[in-house]
Amino acid sequence: MDIKNNTANIVSVSRIFVAFAAIGLLFINTTTAYIWAVILTIIAFAMDGVDGYIARKYNQASKWGSVLDILGDRIVESSYWITFAVLGWLNILFPLICVTRAFTTDGIRSVALSQGMTAFGEHSMQSTKWGKFICASKFMRISYAVAKVSAFVLLIFAYIPGLNPVIANPVEAIAVVLAWIAIIFCVVRAIPVVAESGKLFNKD
Repeated sequence: MDIKNNTANIVSVSRIFVAFAAIGLLFINTTTAYIWAVILTIIAFAMDGVDGYIARKYNQASKWGSVLDILGDRIVESSYWITFAVLGWLNILFPLICVTRAFTTDGIRSVALSQGMTAFGEHSMQSTKWGKFICASKFMRISYAVAKVSAFVLLIFAYIPGLNPVIANPVEAIAVVLAWIAIIFCVVRAIPVVAESGKLFNKD
């Protein structure tokens, strides 16, 4: 593999392992482990922006890169939701909604990809203005990312072993609110994908 011309893709894949390392630390009940989990979580999600920046700056954007980017997003996001539910920090509804949404949208997008379309970019499967805004606009993508990352980071921070309840309790409350906002964004951003999927099957 040509590493120089696949830097963005390497970053996309690497962030999965960074996230896994962070999640693994959550099962080590020490303050140090949790602090590192917070740091690695921030790094893992920052890498999601880095791979896109590299792809655009060095002309490494491709359909394969788009698939890897979405694949990384799904694995990382689902892993955190599932872990938080397993640890009892969030209701099981969160990972169930996230996984259901992922299978639904990615199944549709796989058909779009076979027809030369991608989830985002100039070959996006979204053809309506409202669909492009909800799925691909910077405002929606950044808002969703901020809510999700903030929820994940604050939730981990709230459960740092030995953290004073005076600090932990309000931080946890804020994290849960942000988690609900993030999961609502997750569902809303799937609506255009489903709503506009009919055109993919017209030939059938």
